[in-house]
Amino acid sequence: MNEIEYLKKYLPSDKLEDGIKRLNSGEPVQYIVGNVDFYGYKINVNKNVLIPRFETEELVFKTINLIKKNLNENIKVLDIGTGSGCISIALKKEIPGLDITAVDISEDALVVAKNNALENNCEINFIKSDLFNNIDDKYDLIISNPPYIKNNTKEIDNIVKKNEPHLALYAKNNGLYFYEEIIKNSSNYLNDKNIIAFEIGYLQANEIKKMAHKYYPNSNIIIEKDMQEKDRFVFIINL
Repeated sequence: MNEIEYLKKYLPSDKLEDGIKRLNSGEPVQYIVGNVDFYGYKINVNKNVLIPRFETEELVFKTINLIKKNLNENIKVLDIGTGSGCISIALKKEIPGLDITAVDISEDALVVAKNNALENNCEINFIKSDLFNNIDDKYDLIISNPPYIKNNTKEIDNIVKKNEPHLALYAKNNGLYFYEEIIKNSSNYLNDKNIIAFEIGYLQANEIKKMAHKYYPNSNIIIEKDMQEKDRFVFIINL
């Protein structure tokens, strides 16, 4: 299905002409329609949040398998940089016993996430926080798809650069800033048995693995590929 057909399927007929104009002006079709399907659940999106990607669905799938294999299904989860709330919502719908807290620095993103949780009948604790700043609990799992594009990179599509929130895209230290901040501070917010799950830029695996070894020298660090056979996920497992 091409983008015009997608608009015809999901937009009311009286909004189709305007939708096509917006599409032709370079706006992503997901923002025009106003929602996406993520892991089988309807997630509303606008320019205050990133458009969820297939790779993030893979992160959810792999994390669910790790939870079921290594932890119980009533654990406490912290989702850092929740954006639209898609990760937390998918996890909660698939494993209802999870106690999930989701944080974001953007108030506008949290409005979207809270509405998505309400529409999907999910009980999630949302907190405005810059990483761990407003967190005072301990968790069994930390999951994050943080900003990981290095500043001034040319390796980003114009449609992304011109439409999606830069706060959720770019990071200092060649895109590695948030990974190091999360890894080096996470031990203060984790129970003894824990898992950290990341989506990463496909060229960042080795650097993030080094960080993980530095702060968690005895952990089991797993790098997994996405469906395009690119290194896309890092799991730091302490069990």
